[in-house]
Amino acid sequence: MTTEIYSPGLEGVIAGETAISTVTGGLRYRGYPVTELAEKTTFDEVAYLLLYGELPTAAQLADFQKRIAAARCLPGPLINLLGAIPQGTASMDVLRSAVSILAHFDADTADSSRAANLRKAERLLGQIPVAIAVHYRLSKGQQPIAARPDLGHAANFLYMLRGKESSAADARALDVSLILYAEHEFNASTFTARVVCSTESDLHSSIVAAIGALKGRLHGGANEKVMELLQQTGGPAHAEKWLRDMLARKERIMGFGHRVYKTGDVRAGILKTYARQAAEAAGSLQWEETAEIIERILGTEKHLFPNLDWPAGRLYHALGLEIPLYTPIFVMSRVAGWSAHFIEQAENNRLIRPRARYTGPEVRSVKPMAERG
Repeated sequence: MTTEIYSPGLEGVIAGETAISTVTGGLRYRGYPVTELAEKTTFDEVAYLLLYGELPTAAQLADFQKRIAAARCLPGPLINLLGAIPQGTASMDVLRSAVSILAHFDADTADSSRAANLRKAERLLGQIPVAIAVHYRLSKGQQPIAARPDLGHAANFLYMLRGKESSAADARALDVSLILYAEHEFNASTFTARVVCSTESDLHSSIVAAIGALKGRLHGGANEKVMELLQQTGGPAHAEKWLRDMLARKERIMGFGHRVYKTGDVRAGILKTYARQAAEAAGSLQWEETAEIIERILGTEKHLFPNLDWPAGRLYHALGLEIPLYTPIFVMSRVAGWSAHFIEQAENNRLIRPRARYTGPEVRSVKPMAERG
């Protein structure tokens, strides 16, 4: 007799194989520690690594950047739609719809070959930041700003939002955050993308589904809640009392704890430095000081440690980015990882179809209508 094993949330369950990344022994992309990638590469290089398996040569990177630059435009009907979406619509809902619409204008949508999937992935890398920036500016009553072919992923995004070139420090800080968000093994959104792929659906459908999964506050939406949480504290002078009141009510502190990282997320440590530097440049350290108090108490008393969302929310705030942009920024990074997983799943596919443990009534017979009460 086979013994059923039930693991709520699939915790600890090995649900597939991947050569893209691992969190065992520290996060690594294709074998490279994320600490080294954040120090020595750019997001453009990391995106190439995830899609093609190796870090690019100078010539390969230049060609890759040219292809991405050529993709940084949207079909006219999509721009019109982005301008017509009701004010107040959740930014992730807008982005989900934008990616779905992009599928209708992509000549490779129905082509499931590896080459076509790579072309579609590259186009989405270019198109998603444009969709985010276009909707943001239109929602503010401003005209969209065309991308520049000479700027990298992070610098271009800031340019399209602000209408002026960002400082090297701002661009690098955002770029590092994109590197750290780019890939994370079988997280909820990536697994969602692989499930959709396993049915032999298309890349755009998988990315749309992944965006839906990422929207939730227990996944990507957590970075939006970080600044809301910090602002609720009232600042450094009130942070400890606010936190202890939260703990007394047993409320969840967003930005802390992780299903996999029990002793801390190395990505959070990397980005913390950039968050503080950005806050110093912005001339306000109150939220960094507030964060330090919360980190200290949760670490020493509850053994809870920050995850990547904790410094990311603070960094984006210090860069002057509004909260509705935070999770879409996650998307414009993670689409590289999602696409890599889609391609890997498609090339060694088996339909993902788990079983459930039934907890309903035992077998019973249907009574005639007259006997039902």
